[in-house]
Amino acid sequence: MSDAPQFVKLRYNGIELAYYGKIDEDKVPLVFVHGAGGNGLLWKQQLKYFAGKYSPIALDMPGHGNSGGDSCQSVSLYRDYIKDFKDSLSLPSIVFCGHSLGGAIALDFQFKYPEDTKAIILVATGGRLRVATKILERYGRDEKMPEMAGFLYGSHAPENMVREGEKYITEVPARIWYDDFTACNNFDVLGELHKTKVPALILCGEEDQMTPHKYSHFLEQNIKGAKLELFPGAGHMLMLEKPREINKTIERFLEALKNDFVL
Repeated sequence: MSDAPQFVKLRYNGIELAYYGKIDEDKVPLVFVHGAGGNGLLWKQQLKYFAGKYSPIALDMPGHGNSGGDSCQSVSLYRDYIKDFKDSLSLPSIVFCGHSLGGAIALDFQFKYPEDTKAIILVATGGRLRVATKILERYGRDEKMPEMAGFLYGSHAPENMVREGEKYITEVPARIWYDDFTACNNFDVLGELHKTKVPALILCGEEDQMTPHKYSHFLEQNIKGAKLELFPGAGHMLMLEKPREINKTIERFLEALKNDFVL
């Protein structure tokens, strides 16, 4: 898979949104959305694995990576950009896979646009995503926080992955981190989870310090029929730390949906 982005001009918002992967009109769209401060290339291993089986697409959200526009301080604003992206490319109903903030967007998306959602895959996320005041204050002062990488990975992550994480964190403008963490901090659908009508898969690292696995257990207990998979030795960056295991788990979930005539 090429790291070069493709672009679509959004029908309603008018900005150019960057995305990666190959759209196959004959296959179910599997849309990957990154978390706070991230970009679509964090899903490279998933895009490569699911190519040819589904239609995997990973976005750079507005203001992130190669996309135009500005980062948002609201999950609902990000949610509507996903809807705009889907409509602008005339995609059919999607499987929405979101990491952390992206998982919050996935939850909000299926509440607002159930007809556009086949299933959701919630990676290292929760129905409420409170952010420490110290983090918001520091990013609000335009400070860098490379030490945050120490909280993103589990004990099995190689040292070079953590170092790369530190580098990446410092390269993303503090304003983007502040906006994304503000969106997380304002998000709370704990009382709405029981209204979820689509199939849900929940994935979490047992050593996740950003969204501890109690968040995922709560999702499982409050979303009817949800399936939860925990990954020993993994932290918050599951798609990077355990790509093979994550891909196989997602594939089993999607194959079961096919068998049940959902896809």
